Amino acid sequence: MKILLACPLPFMLAHGGQQIQIEQTRTALQAAGLEVEPLRWWDAGQSADLVHYFGRMPADQIRLAHQKGVKVVMLELLTGPAARTPWQLRMQRLLRRAIEGAVPGDFAAAFNWRSYRLADACVANTSWEAHLMSYLFGAPPARVHVVPNGVEEVFLNSPPAGRGQWLVCTATITGRKRVVELAESAVLAQTPLWIIGKPYAESDPHAQKFFALARQHPKILRYDGAVADRVRLARIYREARGFVLLSDMETRSLSAEEAAACECPLLLGDLPWARSTFGENASYCPVALPEQCSGFLRKFYDAAPSLPVPPRPAAWSEIARQLKAIYEDVLRTSR
Repeated sequence: MKILLACPLPFMLAHGGQQIQIEQTRTALQAAGLEVEPLRWWDAGQSADLVHYFGRMPADQIRLAHQKGVKVVMLELLTGPAARTPWQLRMQRLLRRAIEGAVPGDFAAAFNWRSYRLADACVANTSWEAHLMSYLFGAPPARVHVVPNGVEEVFLNSPPAGRGQWLVCTATITGRKRVVELAESAVLAQTPLWIIGKPYAESDPHAQKFFALARQHPKILRYDGAVADRVRLARIYREARGFVLLSDMETRSLSAEEAAACECPLLLGDLPWARSTFGENASYCPVALPEQCSGFLRKFYDAAPSLPVPPRPAAWSEIARQLKAIYEDVLRTSR
């Protein structure tokens, strides 16, 4: 079985969770005995049994793959839709159906909604996203599989350590992650907060505002940049008082699951991805203004030492076994 992994967004342009997801998926699949390569768009001689596409693969490309006998598994992170209200989702669904039924096919084709119906299998990271793939885009439920992200062994096997004073947030410093709002909440609540990560670009206005806040409040806000050393990062999670992530849009946070693997209490934005992933094993804060969030942050900070630890996430080796089973099923099925 030969698998090609494809992604429309170059890693050099935007670091983050999807890059880690793809790299760890490739490593785990290879360890499981599969032949795995990146899809080389310039290599006309490259062959494959199956393409695993991280994103929404254009429908025309799926058709071309099928003509060559290549199956397609599609995993799109529905970050935006997963954070929308029920009313917004109903409107999005009605709009998609109206456009597909009333406008020229070329116009509707540009959205690649049909990709969900053409793919041989769709993979969702959460049960909520699995529902949205069928509800919004018409993916056949029988072809939608829920497979979570895995966690590296360095986090799963990290040794226990005493908890310190710092809350930790590991995130790209960008508007969607609401790092500035979280920092402002920490200043209002007087809860020490360590931000670990980097912006997509130093000139980003959100990043510049956060840097200024960190300089103004060095006793409350700690920022040393990103931490590339995974052993050190695991130790930071182990020693943190708690982990906080208050994004206004999220899919399934790898950093939250790394913190969970290190038995770190979690405070997450109250969105469906978080509830469907951690249930009652995390604390939640509404995605709101800093003045509203600061009370939740203070309450979490005070309670963190006595909160139960989150459940242990799956290792990437287990995720590889789940994906391999999906691949085998797809390759056995004739469409």
